[in-house]
Amino acid sequence: MVSPSDAPALSVEDVRAAQKTLSGVARTTAMEGSRHLTSLVGSPVHFKCENLQRTGSFKLRGAYVRIAGLTHEERSRGVVAASAGNHAQGVALAASLLGVASTVFMPEGAPLPKVAATRDYGAEVRLHGQVVDETLHAAREHAQRTGAVFIHPFDHRDVVAGQGTLGLEILEQCPEVRTIVVGVGGGGLLAGIAVAVRELRPDVRLVGVQAEGAAAYPPSLSAGAPVTLESVSTMADGIKVGRPGDVPFKIIGDLVDEVRTVSEDALSSGLLLCLERAKLVVEPAGASPVAALLSQPDAFEGPVVAVLSGGNVDPLLMQRTLRHGMAAAGRYLSLRLRLTDRPGALAALLQELSVVDANVLDVSHVRTDPRLGLDEVEVELHLETQGPEHCTDVADTLRAAGYKVVPTR
Repeated sequence: MVSPSDAPALSVEDVRAAQKTLSGVARTTAMEGSRHLTSLVGSPVHFKCENLQRTGSFKLRGAYVRIAGLTHEERSRGVVAASAGNHAQGVALAASLLGVASTVFMPEGAPLPKVAATRDYGAEVRLHGQVVDETLHAAREHAQRTGAVFIHPFDHRDVVAGQGTLGLEILEQCPEVRTIVVGVGGGGLLAGIAVAVRELRPDVRLVGVQAEGAAAYPPSLSAGAPVTLESVSTMADGIKVGRPGDVPFKIIGDLVDEVRTVSEDALSSGLLLCLERAKLVVEPAGASPVAALLSQPDAFEGPVVAVLSGGNVDPLLMQRTLRHGMAAAGRYLSLRLRLTDRPGALAALLQELSVVDANVLDVSHVRTDPRLGLDEVEVELHLETQGPEHCTDVADTLRAAGYKVVPTR
């Protein structure tokens, strides 16, 4: 058996063959300009809106090409996958379109909308484990026990070729592109785009983006081999991968110019910008290229294409992330302060806030903390502000009015 690292090298012809396989299945997703990022970068910035793909992410491309390449005998045994969301839905729909039975293992804490969508696309969903590693182990055991074909989310050449069709679309839609920025988890998407683009446009700069808390590629590239992180932590579950895949790692090491990292604040800000300025619902992983552009806009030669790889965001996570993004952008301020517990004290505080046009979103009181005096109450305020300078003005105004202010964010 040929190991992934020894498999024949992928070429642009493999990606073109995958594009033919996907004809009539995957959408050619839109390319939209971003005026805000264009002004920051100083040259055109475009969004490749793969968040509008069927199933809400690019994963359908690779999953369909992989399953379409199975023999009749392999298809008869069905397929199995493990995923917290996007890959699950991609495999479920691809298998249904090809008439193949699919079983998808998902973590027990997977967001309910993603579980429901995977079932709706035709898969049998089994909830197992608390983390994806446990779910992955269960899926592999199922494959060994039943003979079902395991569909890896990124570590297979057919999957990489399928994801690479995005690269062909980018070159067709934006032939003047100078830099392509792509979020990276296991690396299948970036590797596929690199195969397609590097052969046709060797002058284009390829930049991968990882979350700081799940950045396996920088140390792996330095070591010259995939390195497994001891732990991963990020809101961007779509790129929350602790080890690069063997197949994509070799391609990325050979063809990609740079893999950089972004903070959780930057991811939140990127998601907020997509929603507020571009009117696009994008998950944190899909917003990672935008986060990189916001973090260091002068590092990218334009025209730039930022790949918005997915839009499957749980509503509760969206709520928390938007709040985090507003705070990171200086648009949301939380404060704690103490008042004398007497009638009219809160009204006087709110009057001070109205003077500086701070919008009060929430007020909570604490009266039972042993640190408080008998006549004291602690108030926590959540405010919507107009930006960092306005946050400073609000805090300064309250201090000038005699309040002891303790920022909580």
